[in-house]
Amino acid sequence: MTIRIDRNKEFAGKVVLVTGAGSGIGEATAKLLGQLGATVIVADINISNAEKVANAIAMHGHATAHQLDVADPVAIEKLIGQIEHDCGGLDGAVNNAGIPGHRKEVAEYGIDEWRRVVEVDLNAVFYAIRYEIPAMRRRGGGAIVNIGSIASSIGIPLTGPYDAAKHAVLGLTKTAALENATHNIRINCVGPGYIETPFIMSRGPEVLAGYRAKHPMNKLGSAENIAEVAAFLLSDRASFTTGSYYVADGGYTAQ
Repeated sequence: MTIRIDRNKEFAGKVVLVTGAGSGIGEATAKLLGQLGATVIVADINISNAEKVANAIAMHGHATAHQLDVADPVAIEKLIGQIEHDCGGLDGAVNNAGIPGHRKEVAEYGIDEWRRVVEVDLNAVFYAIRYEIPAMRRRGGGAIVNIGSIASSIGIPLTGPYDAAKHAVLGLTKTAALENATHNIRINCVGPGYIETPFIMSRGPEVLAGYRAKHPMNKLGSAENIAEVAAFLLSDRASFTTGSYYVADGGYTAQ
């Protein structure tokens, strides 16, 4: 039997939170979900960027902007409570916010530097799902997408804390997915390769050429490529998918 879906209404009536939504993958994901009918909660530490994205979505859909430091569990708890109060519940979440950290060998990393990367790239994902899951249980179900990385499954020199955090995000995703499989809550992880985000594109031409060469497709991915994967995993089209790790990396990890 063929399932026919009107993508313009795929997320109609659904409330979805996107963190780190002020730029890059988060921005593309928030805008796509808005196009597909979701009420999008655009959260970012940079409120100006969040407002720009929310305003763009609001031209043809529904969105609100919120300043959020994902490393602050109290702020996350408060935002989830506000979403439930204002919107009636939470149906989906894309935990995307993260930082790359400095490029240096593990033995050269400062303790405080290490802790900061792990706090934002791992602990913040725990803080998010810690409050998203109960909200979704109260809603009767939902779907969560954690944005990991190709570094969730491989090592990349000079990115030790980032790699460690992203590996752990994948493990956390699988465990939380198993714990919530009977609660109608699906939790999956996306592993992007090198993507044309503002951070990556700020590197010099030679660095960008090197990044492209690492991918068999000889190009970088777009933020929209990752947004499409995230939207699929949030949607009913992925209703039998949980605890999975979807790479979108131009063949990088297939080598």
